[in-house]
Amino acid sequence: MHPVLFEIGDFFTVYSYGFFIVIGAIAGITYVTYQTRKHYNTNFDTINSLFLLLLISAIVGGKVFLFFENPSYYADNFSKLLTGKGFVFYGSLLFCIPAMLYFFKKKGLPVLPMLDIMAITTCIVHFFGRIGCFMAGCCHGIEWHGPLAVTFTDPACLAPLNTPLHPTQLYSASMIGFIGLILLILKNKKSFDGQIFISYLILYAIGRSIIEIFRGDISRGYVIEGWVSHSQFISFLVISASVYFYLKLRKSQTG
Repeated sequence: MHPVLFEIGDFFTVYSYGFFIVIGAIAGITYVTYQTRKHYNTNFDTINSLFLLLLISAIVGGKVFLFFENPSYYADNFSKLLTGKGFVFYGSLLFCIPAMLYFFKKKGLPVLPMLDIMAITTCIVHFFGRIGCFMAGCCHGIEWHGPLAVTFTDPACLAPLNTPLHPTQLYSASMIGFIGLILLILKNKKSFDGQIFISYLILYAIGRSIIEIFRGDISRGYVIEGWVSHSQFISFLVISASVYFYLKLRKSQTG
């Protein structure tokens, strides 16, 4: 749509994707700060350290998973991994989980309740990130001439130009927003610690698997060509592991 939000002469450019990521990060930090101060009396430095660790983990994880989408290409073009373009959300998420576990244990924070807080935080940040994707044209859909189709015309967009496409970025943003609302409702009704976080993983993995059907950025690759994408395969693993831990935690905490 509009990859560049605005420019000031030839010296300063604000890109839409980066702008929405920053807005999401600010909103996420605000939510975590409020929740952790309310329940665990944390200070702002602790939250800043947490987000710095998660930022590094997300970048590394996103790039590692990007490499494994096309190892032969990136082995020969390693510099392509070092650009600001190209991240795999699942890589970022799966690298951030052990980073959070390490941080919470080190700081003496309750792990499972903190993961529940971070589930809602992830929805907040990710929602704005997907809006940024829409503005930049990345994570675009397949060609479609339906009533909700969008057409990208800005040459700076990463989507195919002048072709009606499924607005998969908006599908994702809507899905993430809906999941966030479900988690907020569950927040006051949960029966065990960790329930919100695991519910997030299950709901997101299911939704992501469905949206993958309409994705047109085929560079993400397939496990079974034309049938099961890398993200769908990872979603299956995430759902399987999440259901196992959901049942295990519920049994251990509720008897």
